[in-house]
Amino acid sequence: MLKVGLTGGIGSGKSTVAAIFRLLGIPVFDADVAAKWIMEHDEALIDSIKKTFGDESYLGNKLNRKYIADIVFKDKYQLEVLNNLTHPATIKAANNWMEKQNAPYCIKEAALLFEAGTADNLDYVVGVQAPDTLRIHRAMQRDNATRQEVIARMDKQIDQTIKMKLCDFLLNNNEQELLIPQILEIHSTLVVSG
Repeated sequence: MLKVGLTGGIGSGKSTVAAIFRLLGIPVFDADVAAKWIMEHDEALIDSIKKTFGDESYLGNKLNRKYIADIVFKDKYQLEVLNNLTHPATIKAANNWMEKQNAPYCIKEAALLFEAGTADNLDYVVGVQAPDTLRIHRAMQRDNATRQEVIARMDKQIDQTIKMKLCDFLLNNNEQELLIPQILEIHSTLVVSG
C-alpha cells in the first residue's frame, strides 16, 4: 500500500481535497485533528506544554488554543518549541494508523509535512495550491481571524512556491479550475501505482 502525503499552506483547501479523497474510499489521517487530540489526552505531553508555556496553556482539561497561538505565532522560536513537543507523538500516531490501513493507498494530511521532516517516509506527496489572496480570505473566514493573524501564520510556513516544488503532484484550488477532475486523475494514477 502506498503512503501519500497531502499538504499545502494555510487556506489552500487541504481539508476540501481530503474530503473528496474520503468520498473515493481512501483513508485519510488528519494530522491537525490528531495533534489537537493528543495535546489534550497525552499526559506527558500536557505536562511538557505546561512546563514550557505555563499553566495558562490549559483551561481545565482543554488546551487554551488562543493563549498558545498568541505565543507561538508571534515568535518563530516558540513555534519550533511547540512543534518539537507535539510532532513526535503525532508522527507516531500517523505511522501506527497507516500500518493498519487496507486500501491501494492512504493519505496523511498535514500542513507541515516538509517542515516536520515526515515527507521522507511517504511514497508520494500531493500539494494543494491557491493564490495568496484567496488563501488569506479563506483562512480569515474559517478561523474568524484578522488578515494580520493569517499572514503571521503564513510567514511561519515554508513559502508555497518552494513547498509545491517539493511535491510529486499538484492540485490547483484557485476557484478557476475544476478541482474534482484533478483529484480523479491523481487518484487513478495512485490506484494503478499501489
